Amino acid sequence: MSSSLDPAPPETRRRRPVATAVYGIAAAAVIGTAAFFSVQSATAGSDLHANLTLIAPASAGGGWDTYVREQQQAMRTNGLVTNAQVVNIPGAGGTIGLGQLSTMTGRSNTIMATGTVMLGGIELNDSPVDLGDVRPIARMAEEYDAIIVPADSPYDTIDELIADWKKDPKAFPFTGGSAGSIDHLIIADLALKAGIDPAQITYIPKTSGGEALQTVMSGTAKAATSGYTEFADQVAAGRVKALGIAAPERLEGVDIPTLTEQGYEVELTNWRGMLAAPGVSDEDFAELEELIADTVRTPEWRDALERNQWQDVYLSGPEFEQFIEEDQAEIKALIEELDL
Repeated sequence: MSSSLDPAPPETRRRRPVATAVYGIAAAAVIGTAAFFSVQSATAGSDLHANLTLIAPASAGGGWDTYVREQQQAMRTNGLVTNAQVVNIPGAGGTIGLGQLSTMTGRSNTIMATGTVMLGGIELNDSPVDLGDVRPIARMAEEYDAIIVPADSPYDTIDELIADWKKDPKAFPFTGGSAGSIDHLIIADLALKAGIDPAQITYIPKTSGGEALQTVMSGTAKAATSGYTEFADQVAAGRVKALGIAAPERLEGVDIPTLTEQGYEVELTNWRGMLAAPGVSDEDFAELEELIADTVRTPEWRDALERNQWQDVYLSGPEFEQFIEEDQAEIKALIEELDL
């Protein structure tokens, strides 16, 4: 099968996981086990076009959940599947769900979301399974993080922020998603590019961009980073200032400079893709590849990309597998820099 539908933007690196405490992993495992039995029951049939389960390895309402539900809608509306349901298996940066998918040998009508969150979760949680234990289908989308400060912040450029940051890195708190997330790794990469030791970063982890926004608006943090869409309304309303976007080029219709054009080559992005279970036959796997390829061509998916400010970076086949290997290596290196 072809590795791409249309020419994709230049490949860039990505991120976004969670460092979960032991009790959190245990609780997630209990929740995940219940969801696992639900998946086993729901996918008892063998025809993936008649009965498909899409697993979001995170709680309802988050990025992965939105991502798989957009697929579900596109598939249903265009008759690509008769019945498609979403099951949530949260925990440990997606590795609870990954562990369960790795046991569903040969189950072709169950697929799961993956991406930078999971790659980071694999590293942070010392996961016994990784993407080599399942079958990656395709990368479908990615989004970019923005660095924002309150509207009354003295910083109008990333250079001004970095100048103050350098004076006393530990006394300059940032906030964003969970420890080791793409948000955290973007700050780490920016520190490296600015000549600051990433191990000196003070980072306040939050569970969402909304919480990070509240933290920076309260003055508890000097700056926040998260997916641009989570800040877009506040930027438009003039409540916060966006100093830069970690993207290879400016977003269409968004007048915010990239970090790269300001002299800091930070292009980490949060990509999302889909996985199949191990042991799926080549014939069934080809059907899954075709199903995802058909989904990204639908008007509903194109609309989802636009509404969510996701970028179209479809990639499949050996090129996707190579991309995963390279991204995993880079995430591992950045996490080591943070000494997490």
